[in-house]
Amino acid sequence: MMKKQVLLVGESWVSSATHYKGFDQFGSVTFHLGAEPLVAALKDSAFALTYMPAHEAVNAFPATAEGLDAYDAILLSDIGANSILLHPDVWLHGRTYPNRLKLLRDWTARGGGLVMAGGYFSFQGIDGKARWRRTPVEEALPVTCLPYDDRLEIPEGFKPEVVGPAGHPILDGLGTDWPLLLGANEVEVKPGPDVEVLARLPADQGGHPLLVTGRHGAGRTAAWTSDIGPHWLPQTFVDWPGYARLWTNLLGWVTAKPGA
Repeated sequence: MMKKQVLLVGESWVSSATHYKGFDQFGSVTFHLGAEPLVAALKDSAFALTYMPAHEAVNAFPATAEGLDAYDAILLSDIGANSILLHPDVWLHGRTYPNRLKLLRDWTARGGGLVMAGGYFSFQGIDGKARWRRTPVEEALPVTCLPYDDRLEIPEGFKPEVVGPAGHPILDGLGTDWPLLLGANEVEVKPGPDVEVLARLPADQGGHPLLVTGRHGAGRTAAWTSDIGPHWLPQTFVDWPGYARLWTNLLGWVTAKPGA
């Protein structure tokens, strides 16, 4: 059986540091990948994962409908809207270029599976800099982004509250006792018969949505408002047997054929 094609976009960053040792100093630069837990979880699954780090997406994210059609699902994780919207041809050379946010919205409407996972540059993000609010991609998601810094930092941790029906395909085999999470992005659930909240933060932490599903045209969409790996999603969550199942269930649902 052919594997379904999944494009993971984002989950990478570069850190620059200056080290002081008395009179002397030197600088260093470190490159980080944040999606290794998900890559490992999907290794022997029904999904073939293409991992496109944030700095590569600026140039390499598909700029045609045909390019997007190579994938069954696209997962945006911890990457701001500008990295996909502003190709170097535009902001360096002042040339026109296809609006890849509109292409992604329209690809979803034709039947693509779109997922956004949380992070400092997801939804609206830290200091509001992710800037997904009022974009074409937000039109396709089952949630609305806030107009400001939307981080919910919960260092003491919170237990996800499963509120979706036990028979939902995404919740299959996961039970209700999920490990602690340390944060999420605050979003607002869109009204509509196709939008469903499957998990949320507990009431004493605001009851904010954690896992929301919806539809856009012929496509299925989902918002997972916490991380896909540390730090908001601790190693204990990665080590939980339900971690891999959550993501295979979720990707299975968003890539299901119409009528499934």
